[in-house]
Amino acid sequence: MKVLLLSRYGNLGASSRVRTYQYIPYLKQEGIDVTIAPLFNNEYVESLYEKGRKKLSIVLSSYFRRLFDLTKIRKYDLLWVEKELFPMLPAWVEEIIAKLKIPYIVDYDDAIFHNYDLNKNPIIRVLLRNKIDRIMKNASVVIVGNDYLAERAQKAGARRIEYLPSVVDLNRYKLKEWGTDPYNNETFNIGWIGSPATSKYLFHVYRPLKKFVKNKNARLILVGSGKINLPDIPLEIREWNEEKEVKDIQDFDVGIMPLPDKPWERGKCGYKLIQYMACGVPIVGSPVGVNNKIIIDGVNGFRASTDDEWIYAFEKLYSSAELRKQMGLKGRKMVEENYSFQVTAPRLIKIFKSIF
Repeated sequence: MKVLLLSRYGNLGASSRVRTYQYIPYLKQEGIDVTIAPLFNNEYVESLYEKGRKKLSIVLSSYFRRLFDLTKIRKYDLLWVEKELFPMLPAWVEEIIAKLKIPYIVDYDDAIFHNYDLNKNPIIRVLLRNKIDRIMKNASVVIVGNDYLAERAQKAGARRIEYLPSVVDLNRYKLKEWGTDPYNNETFNIGWIGSPATSKYLFHVYRPLKKFVKNKNARLILVGSGKINLPDIPLEIREWNEEKEVKDIQDFDVGIMPLPDKPWERGKCGYKLIQYMACGVPIVGSPVGVNNKIIIDGVNGFRASTDDEWIYAFEKLYSSAELRKQMGLKGRKMVEENYSFQVTAPRLIKIFKSIF
């Protein structure tokens, strides 16, 4: 089987790396030959992270490159599309592909439809509000990372919906080594991993963090956030590096995922929580969207909505190294059973092969 992967980003883009690229070696072992054709290359991702804006020249060249890639689609048995082919343009190309009877799979790990139906620009809302629905409806299979996305696909009339969570490779993610200090004299590390685009969510937990760390041997470690102003919180900012990310997470005593309860955030797939758990780190997160499914309150971590709930969770974990270890081990088991590449890769193979 020959597959053209029309991914969103190059390998620096987290969503593309997690949702598609990590599967490619396994797919090839199973006789599925995948050709990668990202829309936005690593230069675009680097520019976005460093400068916080999209460079028009890179966007235009990316769109022309994708048009060229699409001239070769007849060479492939299947198209594997991440989200959409052309952001902020109508779904004309996807509809042409459907009329040509070329099967395509489309994958979603974000509520990207809210870029259109909840856009601040009324023209975009009117013209593109149903764009993603049309893409979903014409797809041979819609793969989703959580129930919120599945509900939208169902409403759109998707003919087939498959649930595949965002996962980690257990061969890469190893358990952290917990210290043996019974008096907790070591620095308590509250950790977060993400990108500059998502670091804004840290302000959602700023007040309880500031209150908790006061007069405690505790600090906040941020991986990939870029520069951020969080006064009165002891802070260590580390650059994200794929080779180092597991080691960085192993330095955490607790991993956090704060989110506001809004439509876009309900579509997130909780990947950072899964990364924390894979390393045996207990988790604390906002009970928003799939976080409610991943966080089993009092078992692998804590759900926290209010400032008091965040502080309670931090105090409980700070006061007991044994509790951190036990919650971490339960989180690791959960990843092994439900959120690992080793579980989902065979399922993805079956999806691909079932189309023909």
